[in-house]
Amino acid sequence: MTTLGAIYLPQHPPEELRDVARAADRAGLDELWLWEDCFLNGGVSASAAALAFTERLRVGIGIMPVPFRNVAATAMEVATLSRMFGDRVLPGIGHGVQEWMAQVGARAASPLTLLREHATALRALLHGEEVTVSGRYVQLDAVRLDWPPPSPPALYVAAGGPKTLALAGQVGDATVLAGGTSPAEVAAARDLIAAPGPHELVVFVPALPGDSAHRLIAWQEKYKHSFTGLSGSPTEIAEGVASFAAAGATKVILQPLPEDDPAEYCRWVAEEVRPLVG
Repeated sequence: MTTLGAIYLPQHPPEELRDVARAADRAGLDELWLWEDCFLNGGVSASAAALAFTERLRVGIGIMPVPFRNVAATAMEVATLSRMFGDRVLPGIGHGVQEWMAQVGARAASPLTLLREHATALRALLHGEEVTVSGRYVQLDAVRLDWPPPSPPALYVAAGGPKTLALAGQVGDATVLAGGTSPAEVAAARDLIAAPGPHELVVFVPALPGDSAHRLIAWQEKYKHSFTGLSGSPTEIAEGVASFAAAGATKVILQPLPEDDPAEYCRWVAEEVRPLVG
């Protein structure tokens, strides 16, 4: 069965998250994903709050930019969330937007090398291993978590380009594709990931109810994406979701626009679209 979720955009102030997360939980939404866009909401703090506000909702961090963080700090944060909230925690990491990384003096000369080193060390730490490594970006000397999670969480890796997609298949348990990715691009990404075992493929999909194509076209033109998004009745949205599932996506996370009511959007996804998705 395809997992169907929704995104809480960081363009909304943090204090609104409590009501949105609770509305999503009450409506039975599968997953709520949070973005850590600069310089808006913090991904870890927002996800911790959303998890604490709810009982069953799974919460994804999509994503934590690795140039921002020492890998030991990332591991400590993820392990803490995992011990408190179990498999409801869905941690995601990625390159981050390079212009934003440059703004804070953290842009890596080789983002791919940094992501490989960070993901490899993070997985080992979350599995309770002692890690010593002297890489180009990651240096650890006999580091081991005192409180590793009893069951390490799946690690989600954001990817877009061919090299990062291949890396995600090597170092992650799941890959996250950005909004504006078409079903054909999902299928191509699945081939590039080429993971040796089970591997979740998450895609963010702009989707709006009713006659909203003009709003999505404006969004597409602004961000120069190849795919406009989905709009229409719940049945039409569900058919669009099915096209992504057929292309290989295991999780389709629907994305509103900043002017949409986030609580109502989560309710619409959970109560009107979810029952129509296989």
